[in-house]
Amino acid sequence: MGHFKSIIGHSPSLDSLIRSAKMVAATDVTVLLKGETGTGKEVFANAIQKESTRADKSFITINCAALPENLIESELFGHKKGSFTGATSNTQGLFQAADGGTVFLDEINSLPLSIQAKLLRFLESGECLAIGDVKPYNVDVRIIAATNSDLSKQVAVGEFRRDLYYRLDVVPLELPPLSKRTEDIEHLITHFLTIIADNHSIEPPKFSKAALRILKDYPWPGNIRELRNLCERLSILLAGKIIEPENLPGHFVTHATMFKPEIFTLPENGIELESLEANLIHQALSRTKGNRSKSAKLLGLTRDTLLYRMQKHGFTTPEK
Repeated sequence: MGHFKSIIGHSPSLDSLIRSAKMVAATDVTVLLKGETGTGKEVFANAIQKESTRADKSFITINCAALPENLIESELFGHKKGSFTGATSNTQGLFQAADGGTVFLDEINSLPLSIQAKLLRFLESGECLAIGDVKPYNVDVRIIAATNSDLSKQVAVGEFRRDLYYRLDVVPLELPPLSKRTEDIEHLITHFLTIIADNHSIEPPKFSKAALRILKDYPWPGNIRELRNLCERLSILLAGKIIEPENLPGHFVTHATMFKPEIFTLPENGIELESLEANLIHQALSRTKGNRSKSAKLLGLTRDTLLYRMQKHGFTTPEK
């Protein structure tokens, strides 16, 4: 899988996405990565570039939301000396610096409309115009763009040029949110804990089954970035320990309590817990014809815990 091995997970949605990205990487087509914040768009952009025919050329990333409008044009296309206050020399833009290579425009949904027109000109003709210059220059640059919002909605309200949107949306790749690929959570946790432990020279912690269940039920608004931050926090605070639900930040447990359906509703008059436990063990043993391993699984217990509780309640069924 080459450089796509850096993308962790085996969920069907991710496997399908990687197959498409590998095909795209082999061409020179413009790519638009779509997905919520923290889903790994920059990781995908890096993998596509490293698998492309431009792998040995420049790869420059710019976050379109990080620079004010009066700077981003100069940053991308350059400027001539004296073209504005502070322009004390001719300055090359990132497109010139990346000639022959790839430019990754992250959060392109934040690109000002005035700059969108210049980017469209480049995509259609390969021409760029530095601020203060009258003669355009040509560069050979592949564009990979990423958006964390729905560009079609921005087009509808006039915040994004329709013609630019169509030029960028040649090959859209939709990155699924972490909540849609929960089967990858354990793989990601193992990966992050190992890296963090190596970086900090500490023993990685381990998540209990109960803690993992809570993480799989959590909606992950911050996606993979939020999971990595959690792993780093717990690795530092609980190095080498077992992480239980009570060790997770409060909002994880609150979500599990509020949104997980109750399996049992406590009657108004209360219950006798010991009797209920004994009754449930009896039902499990009856259903499995006395098989203790299967009974333990039905009750969500380890076999040893079941044996302990059977002994506590005086069960004497033959060993199975």
